[in-house]
Amino acid sequence: MTLRTILVPVDGSKAARAALELAFLVGRGFMAHVDVVHVRADPKNALPMLGEGMSGAMIEEMMDLAEKESAGIAAAARAMFEDLTTDQGVTVVDAPPGPIDVSASWREMVGREDDLVARMGRIRDLVLLPAPVDGIEGPTDQTLVAALYETGRPVLVAPAQVTETIGRKIVVAWNGSAEATRAVTSAMPFLAQADSVYLLTAETEGDAEFGVDELATYLSWHGVSALAQVFSPGGLSVGEALLGECGKVQADLLVMGAYSHSRMWEMVLGGVTRHILEKSRIPVLMAH
Repeated sequence: MTLRTILVPVDGSKAARAALELAFLVGRGFMAHVDVVHVRADPKNALPMLGEGMSGAMIEEMMDLAEKESAGIAAAARAMFEDLTTDQGVTVVDAPPGPIDVSASWREMVGREDDLVARMGRIRDLVLLPAPVDGIEGPTDQTLVAALYETGRPVLVAPAQVTETIGRKIVVAWNGSAEATRAVTSAMPFLAQADSVYLLTAETEGDAEFGVDELATYLSWHGVSALAQVFSPGGLSVGEALLGECGKVQADLLVMGAYSHSRMWEMVLGGVTRHILEKSRIPVLMAH
């Protein structure tokens, strides 16, 4: 399977711009279509819980302010889209078949971004999102969790820094789990084009040390040559050590399973996963 459709929600922020630039980079590599969507918040949902004593005039004023703010964000997002498509020579089309190159389309919708991304992502090959902000839980987290756990599709997380290459040197974080297996399967289009593939497992993963050799054999049947390595975290956390290993081989893509150790707050991402997403300077392809 190749990548033909990529879903990218944008809000006009610097993080969204980096994500959209990465989407165009990936899209150009696979001649894919980038479906860019901006989700405008419903002003009714922006209101706080109404208490006694709040007049109709106050409610109307708050809704007007919310609508103006929403319109400003939407305008910034559309301007960013138009700027990048023009600057990078990306053809804007609304229906298939597109050109034999990266193409893009724009749409605005009203609702909850996490809900719409969950539903739209199910019929896209890849969902591409900006990384969550270090130490802060917000809308980005909700959309990321929805994309990972409700679409059944792989999610590519873009770092804050603009990425110039992706998929030339790939690190696969392997622990033998079903999530890691799905991540590898989802990454096959990237793995098939890579110059170098490194399969890394931590000594703390136990049986995964054996499984990583089996994974290398499996990939070789698909024409992917990979080097299997076991690394020791030492005094670092697994997440810190893994990012360090990515730096050593100058990887430009990390592939890993998405894990959660808690069912609270719609399965908030676990420690290793969150550390990777917040600290990684390279794109991270994940699946659950």
